[in-house]
Amino acid sequence: MGVGVMETEFWRDGWGVPHVRAGSHEALAHGQGQVTARDRAWQLHVEQHRAEGTSASFLGPSAVAWDRFARRARLADTARRCFAALDPRTASWVTAYAAGVNAGLAQGAAAAPEFAAARTAPGQWRPWTPIGVWLSAHILFAGFPAKLWRTEVAKRLGEDAVDLFATDGPGTSGSNGWLVPGGLTATGSALLAGDPHRFIEAPGVYQQIRLACPEYDVVGLAVPGVPGLAHFGHAGSVAWSVTNSMADYQDLYEERLSPGGPTGLTARGPAGPRPAHRHTEVIEVAGAAPVEVEVVETERGPVVLDGSPGEPPGDPAGGGTAAVSLRHLPRVRADAGFRTLPALLRARTVEDVDRALDHWVEPVNVVLAADTAGGLLHRVAGAVPVRDRAASRRVVPARDGRHAWRDGQEAAPRAPVTGPTVMANAPGIATPLGVEFAPPHRERRIRALLARAPQGGWRAADMAAIHTDTLLASADTLLTAVAEAPVRSAPAAALRGRLLRWDRRMDAESEGAAAYARLRAEVVRRVAAHPALAPLAGIPGYPEPFSPWLAPLPRVAYALESLLGSRLVPPRERTALVADALDAVAGEGPQGARPVWGDTHRLVWWQALPCAPATELPPLGGDHDCVLSTSSVPGATDLSARGPAARYVWDLHRRDDSRWVVPFGASGVPDSPHHRDQLPLWLRGELAPVTTDWGLLTKETAMTAPRTPSSAPLHESRVDGFGTVTVTPLDAEADADLLHSWVSEDRARFWGMTGATRDEVRDAYAHMATLTTHHAHLVRRDGTPVALLVTYDATADRVAECYQARPGDTGIHLLLGPPPGGRADAGFTAALLSVIVDFVLADPACRRIVAEPDAANEKALARFARSGFEPGPEIVLPEVDLPEVRLPAKRARLVVMDRAAVAARGHAAGRGADAGAGGPTAPAGAR
Repeated sequence: MGVGVMETEFWRDGWGVPHVRAGSHEALAHGQGQVTARDRAWQLHVEQHRAEGTSASFLGPSAVAWDRFARRARLADTARRCFAALDPRTASWVTAYAAGVNAGLAQGAAAAPEFAAARTAPGQWRPWTPIGVWLSAHILFAGFPAKLWRTEVAKRLGEDAVDLFATDGPGTSGSNGWLVPGGLTATGSALLAGDPHRFIEAPGVYQQIRLACPEYDVVGLAVPGVPGLAHFGHAGSVAWSVTNSMADYQDLYEERLSPGGPTGLTARGPAGPRPAHRHTEVIEVAGAAPVEVEVVETERGPVVLDGSPGEPPGDPAGGGTAAVSLRHLPRVRADAGFRTLPALLRARTVEDVDRALDHWVEPVNVVLAADTAGGLLHRVAGAVPVRDRAASRRVVPARDGRHAWRDGQEAAPRAPVTGPTVMANAPGIATPLGVEFAPPHRERRIRALLARAPQGGWRAADMAAIHTDTLLASADTLLTAVAEAPVRSAPAAALRGRLLRWDRRMDAESEGAAAYARLRAEVVRRVAAHPALAPLAGIPGYPEPFSPWLAPLPRVAYALESLLGSRLVPPRERTALVADALDAVAGEGPQGARPVWGDTHRLVWWQALPCAPATELPPLGGDHDCVLSTSSVPGATDLSARGPAARYVWDLHRRDDSRWVVPFGASGVPDSPHHRDQLPLWLRGELAPVTTDWGLLTKETAMTAPRTPSSAPLHESRVDGFGTVTVTPLDAEADADLLHSWVSEDRARFWGMTGATRDEVRDAYAHMATLTTHHAHLVRRDGTPVALLVTYDATADRVAECYQARPGDTGIHLLLGPPPGGRADAGFTAALLSVIVDFVLADPACRRIVAEPDAANEKALARFARSGFEPGPEIVLPEVDLPEVRLPAKRARLVVMDRAAVAARGHAAGRGADAGAGGPTAPAGAR
């Protein structure tokens, strides 16, 4: 990795929160990855496989739907592309994090019983895996399936009905966030506070952590599996936080696919039929048969849905097979915004934060930031494509050029901070960028609470009362209908009286909240069953990952306010419907003590193995439109699967006066004392202190960062009649002149460096030295350099786009140097290739060797065949831009050598007695 040898210190506070301190930026990234793997090995294992679409291999049939979507959306391939396009410094930093994960996984897995329960073992993280985890966590964050819903509603209920459901639905992630300027605080310095609303998972989706090196010292909430502190951080002199902007930045296109073209499949775009990519992948399923998935990608993006949610108005049906493709910026630009992450860590002022966020891509967020000099920031961060507004609302026809993305992106709105500033997913500065926003109830309530400043000004300790406020302003619409409904019995009259006297607070101990929730559920079910909404019952089944946006009952539940005030259900029928619901709830009658809201409103969380039984689920206060946003699905269940995934208060006066909490604890290990120790605080609405005084922390262990690659041979073999062949790691600086003389020749054109300068060649191979998937070696014969060998993980290379790469496929690129005297010895290449095969197969992780020589190079193909490689299909390698290198497109012939076939022929790796002293060595990462 090139980070040298240095000690990385690992400390804990009283809540088990890791504090990592290292001597450099990259060593710290390695330490962050390592401690995360030690604390959350099972979580990282699941997230890695979800990003790769392979989680069903150990989770079984329940995970197939997600894996199918991940494969079809090409998440892993997009992550590879984004990583390949990173600048060298960021790529090295991300690589260091992934290497740290690999360094900690074995220890973490040994403490995690889930691995044994699922009969699985941790694998190796690749440098692009953190980007894959990020994409997997956020691919549905903007809720593009809502466009399917809106298309269905327009088709079934008419255009006027679409906006009745334009609210943050059951699949949306939201947040509260607020900034109190220094003029309103007790210390004169700003306060930032809030809570991201996500589906609650165990272990949690946010990790409390501190990252310290000579360049910076930052505490915050990390996304496990991703380096840095993307969303919430406090660097001492500056702090930042985000909420979901509710912007629309992903588009769905109705495609028409037909046989034909060079790939065998075409998709009709604005210019007519164009070739579409197609290949088949296999999902391995624990306890069930494998599942084949056809992966199709058009010029607009990957196909994520077969069929069509309905032709947009005025668009004729046309021919071909209908499908829906997804277009999103990381796939289009090969950029996931990771350049922002190290820049945020280095930020000292709001201006630094502002500049760092100029490189943010997605999810598109509203950002608040403040610094100790009085600087304040309120802006949108992220990229929104420029296109016709209709594409923001629904699925649009691919062949209509009006819906193509135009150059550039929408300007990121910003606003001055002149007083308490609140962001709660309601319309605001991001309004021009979105379609569906949260109702204004949470935002208005937070503003009202902040207007009541305590004597002396706000302090960090005061923010918990805002976090946990349970007033439900959205109840007014239904309660008004209750007041207008006829009373048909004494029990109904008594119930109505109780509801109208209720204080609108959804406290866990409230009888009134329980009665209101029971009535609301009855009304939701009756509205959903009303003939006016009956066409929604005919919506066909969609893939499981899309179902939260497309199930009619939850949609009705979340849009109840607007539906009760609309003409869709006539006023007289609406009044009768509410009266019927009153009768039904009153008729249930109390059985002894009246129930309270917490009896049924309980926390239920997702985890990759079955959750705890319902009797262990803790009671909750709050509701979807409360500041304490604990969302259930009225009419279906009172259980809450979504709520505050963390709470924080950043104090700019003194960082150690800051506060935070997560739903469970810092550790994902069940036996750890910090596995669930924060849950009681979270349930009570309390916050734990942020501790940054090293003298108050406990040092747990010391870790050593990896050394730079040694020049000692990785492999040495004596070949009778040929000489001694050694394979050593390439030294990009020392070998730069030699490399430049080789790769600049026309015969090396497929290496993409014929026009490169000496320094560009050096920088390209210095970058490769930071990778764990690609490795450059110099091959010498009797001490004289004779070849450049690059080995690579085929699943992380462009070749994976051309065939079904398997785990354990190791690719090789071989460039022979000019022969001494201008003429090579007879059998030179065959002898060299034999040694290289031995070297590659010495790594037990290698199952097959893959090469892709030029399809027109008959001599090379013959040499591979004589060496035991089996010919495969002819492929076309796509052009790829890498740091310092542009690999040209290439028509190649795939050739493969299977380890089992080699063993059967007696071609043992290492050649036994012919190997050098001690036999061949292939340390981890030498492939």
